[in-house]
Amino acid sequence: MKKRCALISVLLLAVLLSSCGKTSSMEFEDEGSSADTIELTLWTFPIGNWGNPTAVGSMLTDFHKKYPDIHVSVEYLTYDNGDEKINQAAADGTLPDMIMEGPERLVANWGEAGWMVDLSDLWESDTADEIYDTIRDACHHGNGEYYVFPICMSAHCMAINYDMFREAGALRYIDEETHTWTTEDFIQAVEVLNTYADAQEQDISAGIVYCKNQSGDQGTRALVNNLYGGTFTDAAHTVYTVDSEENKKALQLLYDLEGIVFEPTFTSGDAIDVFCKKETAMCFCWNGSLEVQQTINHPELDFEVFPMAFPTDQETPKLQGGIWGLGIFDTGDQERITAAKTFISYMTENDAPYTRAVRASSYWPVRDMDNLYENDRLMTEYSIFMPYMGDYYQITPEWSTARTAWWQLLTKIGDGADVSESVKDFPLPE
Repeated sequence: MKKRCALISVLLLAVLLSSCGKTSSMEFEDEGSSADTIELTLWTFPIGNWGNPTAVGSMLTDFHKKYPDIHVSVEYLTYDNGDEKINQAAADGTLPDMIMEGPERLVANWGEAGWMVDLSDLWESDTADEIYDTIRDACHHGNGEYYVFPICMSAHCMAINYDMFREAGALRYIDEETHTWTTEDFIQAVEVLNTYADAQEQDISAGIVYCKNQSGDQGTRALVNNLYGGTFTDAAHTVYTVDSEENKKALQLLYDLEGIVFEPTFTSGDAIDVFCKKETAMCFCWNGSLEVQQTINHPELDFEVFPMAFPTDQETPKLQGGIWGLGIFDTGDQERITAAKTFISYMTENDAPYTRAVRASSYWPVRDMDNLYENDRLMTEYSIFMPYMGDYYQITPEWSTARTAWWQLLTKIGDGADVSESVKDFPLPE
């Protein structure tokens, strides 16, 4: 056992910012380069320390040394406002050159809208041949084009307040070795936690189903799908299966469980915040990168965060997988597009800068490499979830519609709407 503390964050950040020396990056053929400096813009969501200006700036410094004729400036997005900013930039004709995010946005959303550059030429490299097939499939649009070149991946999990579980007598409901539990274990733990909160005369909920918007919705989807073995889409990623009997049973259970609160005013960030403040016993939106961030954001965090797979009545849990990488918006400027491909090639085809890029994310590489976190206890702990990664279904058609429909569905159910009626037309509005 170990206590989480700010020291973990300091040590990890030191690793992220340390220099990896010179690289031997394979130069992307730049047939249209000019003698003038090419100015590129990169917008990045907060994927680990890819949302940290110091960490990103350190990586860019090395790139600028190798390519002094290409200058990259960065804007840092949040998951609360990032989609709105991208949509507004598209409307204004001011989209950035590059974006750091995942296939669910780059392929299923912006790629589907025709905003992205085809990166098929980058996928012809030797490095691309080493990328796992499941990751390759997720980056590939149905029209045959690639709109993202991946950097890192992870399996999202949830977390519990280990100290609170111990004090409440709820540790007997989790398997501490495998970090798993059954649906029945989950139900029993919630009941015990409710009794504990009443005895302490404290306003503590067992868990919060946040549903203000789509931020962190991978957590609520995985929670519902795992409880009784449901899925979000079919295996071919052609239709949504939210209206299955398994999912309806899970949604009804969550609504009926005293201690599980549907909160339409909470984003995932709000749910994480109250968890770190010990106002709830568990958090349904979590991963290793988040733990690193929260020890920085919450220096008062003085309990042991214990990551868990989502409860399930199946043999093994199926966690929502995350994939993140770089894509290029089609600005129509071929010189800038070529320069942006040079940047992606540098970050992904050379071991030294690629290792830094992955470590900055606090996730795992998308191709087989030596353990990047061999001496890192926290990352080793979270690696236990990687074999549980389930289907990456976020490239199903109408994905952006489905994401909106999901949090709206949770809000309706939280307000007492009939579950069976509410899921009938998902993801189409009534």
